[in-house]
Amino acid sequence: MDARFDGRTVLVAGLGVSGRAAAQVLADRGARVVTFDEHAREADVRDVAALVADGLAGADLVVTSPGLPPSHAVLTAARERGLPVWSEVELAWQVRVPRDGGDGEAAPWLAVTGTNGKTTTVGMLESILRAAGRRTLAVGNVGTPVVLAAVDPALDVLAVELSSFQLHHTHSMSPQAAAVLNVAPDHLDWHGSLEAYAADKGRVYARAQVACVYDATDPVTEALVRDADVVDGCVAVGFTLGMPAVGQVGLVEDVLVDRGFARLRHTHAAELGTLADLAQLAGPSGVVPPHVVRNALAAAALALAHGVDPAHVRDGLRAFAPGAHRIVTVGVVDEVAYVDDSKATNAHAASASLAAFEPGSVVWVAGGLAKGAQFDDLVRARRDRLRGVVLIGVDRAPLREALARHAPDVPVIEVDAGETEPVMTRAVDSARRLAAGAPEGVPVTVLLAPACASMDQFASYAARGDAFAAAVRALGAEAGRERHADGRP
Repeated sequence: MDARFDGRTVLVAGLGVSGRAAAQVLADRGARVVTFDEHAREADVRDVAALVADGLAGADLVVTSPGLPPSHAVLTAARERGLPVWSEVELAWQVRVPRDGGDGEAAPWLAVTGTNGKTTTVGMLESILRAAGRRTLAVGNVGTPVVLAAVDPALDVLAVELSSFQLHHTHSMSPQAAAVLNVAPDHLDWHGSLEAYAADKGRVYARAQVACVYDATDPVTEALVRDADVVDGCVAVGFTLGMPAVGQVGLVEDVLVDRGFARLRHTHAAELGTLADLAQLAGPSGVVPPHVVRNALAAAALALAHGVDPAHVRDGLRAFAPGAHRIVTVGVVDEVAYVDDSKATNAHAASASLAAFEPGSVVWVAGGLAKGAQFDDLVRARRDRLRGVVLIGVDRAPLREALARHAPDVPVIEVDAGETEPVMTRAVDSARRLAAGAPEGVPVTVLLAPACASMDQFASYAARGDAFAAAVRALGAEAGRERHADGRP
């Protein structure tokens, strides 16, 4: 592919992690790279108007960051000039190199998208592939930029996490197998509508070679598979928490089984593992959340499409370590578990998180940057889980109003940062008060599952989760001092 870029001018719009990686790979292939970013000091151009007036620096191609919406002035100017606009993912597909081993083929891609669960699923997939002896990485929207992995001949297969932003400007990718885990309202300010958002998610299935993996209980993901233009012979494989039909993976009691790829799938199911193999992902009650099981089944289906053995699925799931800020118990204070699921940045993710707990057992810490979302469906579906709610962040009103409509009997405390105490310290203290007085034998969990983005008060969802954990540690130390002062053990 070097001849495609040698001497050509490429505008890299956006200097985040993926933009910098794209610029590096393009320069290595002889391109004249011009970089644009309104905020990065090292960018060649920082003024939008000047760049547009300059004819986009004479570019032959624009490689855009996922952070720039299609309506951005630079991308609008590119379309008006008839310039191709690629995502970093499209660039990665174009510059793939043959993998080591002499077969002349590039490493196949196993691609995952969805509103929620992408990172966990790709991590599980990476673990399964490693258990099967494959040289692999989880790349894309997590970890290593996919364009750097695509030019690494030492990799046998890529586990690729893709956002709807990345897929919007991806035109020729042909994954070995692809999955859409779920579709729920999110990023509608970027896409313009739920229909456009779902359509961009569905682009992951285009030109799929072996399998399209989808939630067999979700008509939206099933419709995306039906509408996909795939390679002849590609099959649809559903995942379900029930007993799987032919062409599905699912559960038989506590056993994960395959009837999508197994040789005798019309009469038998091949065992892939058990729920015990996911025990490290269980919540405080010891139960593995249903959405985690769905992620495991999707990862298993993608790995089976690549040709791994069922035993490798089991070994990979056992070896998978839970990611930070994804239903992680960060402390237990006075028999109340404090769980960090700061990664639950939208209503769909928060609903799945709340569903993992017993009715009436959760003090829910929620709020942040709502991005125009509404929460009526979430509160209506999960009101039975709530013992109390602590609201934080700038967009408390949509949550407050949904709680008033659908859970008026649930006590709500709203928290702002104080003059001397950070917001999360006050939130955890408020949650402790709401958790107090539970009947004996009733487990209580304080759950940070904000249903909102974090950037109103924190640098990232990780920083928000870290602040929660620090506040819980401080609370535990305070509780220990109180017990000592009272002479209690």
